[in-house]
Amino acid sequence: MAREEKLIRDLTTGSVTKTLLRFALPLFLSGLLQMVYNMVDMVVVGRFVGTQGLSAVSIGGEVLMLITFVAMGFSNAGQILISRYVGENRRDKVGWMVGTLFTILMGLAVCITVIFLLSYQGILRWLNTPEDIWDYTRQYCVACVYGTVFIYGYNLVSAILRGMGDSRHPFQFIAIASVINIVLDILFVGPIGLGPLGAALATVIGQAVSFLFALRLLYRNREQINFDFKPAHFRIHPEVARPLISLGIPMVIQSAAVTFSMLFVNSYINTYGTVAVAVTGVARKLENMIGVVSQSISSAGGAMVSQALGAGKTKRVPKVYFTCLWVVAIPAAIFAMVTVFHPEWLFGLFSDDPEVLTLALTYVPVALVQYLGATLRPANFAVINGSGNSRLNLAVALLDGIAARIGLALLLGLTLGMGILGFWYGNAFAGTVPFFIGGTYLLSGRWKTAGSKPGPAAQPEV
Repeated sequence: MAREEKLIRDLTTGSVTKTLLRFALPLFLSGLLQMVYNMVDMVVVGRFVGTQGLSAVSIGGEVLMLITFVAMGFSNAGQILISRYVGENRRDKVGWMVGTLFTILMGLAVCITVIFLLSYQGILRWLNTPEDIWDYTRQYCVACVYGTVFIYGYNLVSAILRGMGDSRHPFQFIAIASVINIVLDILFVGPIGLGPLGAALATVIGQAVSFLFALRLLYRNREQINFDFKPAHFRIHPEVARPLISLGIPMVIQSAAVTFSMLFVNSYINTYGTVAVAVTGVARKLENMIGVVSQSISSAGGAMVSQALGAGKTKRVPKVYFTCLWVVAIPAAIFAMVTVFHPEWLFGLFSDDPEVLTLALTYVPVALVQYLGATLRPANFAVINGSGNSRLNLAVALLDGIAARIGLALLLGLTLGMGILGFWYGNAFAGTVPFFIGGTYLLSGRWKTAGSKPGPAAQPEV
């Protein structure tokens, strides 16, 4: 892992722009591939099954978010802490974190699987799932939930590798999953005729293979991560579990708040019928295109902030912040222009239903607000998460996920009578909240002392 060790050194000493792009590129490509194979589900189902199948996959994707937000929160927290331990040269803590992450996340995966199988019908009713797509949605959701262990497993292994500075291998694993998913999507939904169920099965199989390849690599590099996979090493270590829970729970709450608030808003949108559900689902996938850039820069920036603070190099943090802003702004501007000048082409990739395309045109201004939020978020999350400030993370979660998203959606959609446009705009404007909180935090300078303090190996600032 010599290449990854060089990248770790660059995270604290190299050019901020070059290091950010070098670390973020594999993350971006991984996210892009994941987004592509998620979009393939909708494209294939939309073409072979029609608007009903497209709407079912849209709602099923929302339910799948309920399953994954815990994995995302704790995995991101684990990645940040592993980066901090590497910056402090505490390899012993890296090994403890690996065992702790495995035990906590895989245990949660089993519990969530059982809970969901017992409650999914109530969830679908809460989301106001239209009756004409109920069976399709149920099939898609139940099939996806059986892949929960693989989803959680892949996320935790990728977090470990990225925390160690290896963002290349997670990209390779998601590439394998993408190819498998695309091939099986076309086969299961097309010739075999399984509909949305086939799309879900293709996704689960791809995730399973990806996880197994990732686990194999982790085992081969067990010496570098100071973890030998013996049963005794899977125990929860209190010394690393406390900061993991302290940082992870706010990140989980943040993801949960955003997820539940979006589901709450979508439960109103779903009452407008199958066409509205289809348009909203397609719009989410298109927003994810810039979201992939945003998330990769946020993750890379968070790792750079974490290791810079662990090494005592606080002057790099503002540089990371502003670099994150302009790096995301460029692709966001390109996405905005394509959306404004070629909306029929974008939405036409998923459906040729005239009703869907007509309603989609009204979403274009909303998409521009979404792109603005996606541009502003990563720099602020990089500083908040990278500094390990769990309290501020919780504040962002509550304001962004609940107060702003639900409050604005209800205000615009119901109180001001804007209908579906109001719900769309409320969700979009809420995405700018982290900018105001994170910007204030950066200016305050409190991030210099937030989270764990640098260990004995920390270097003086130069």
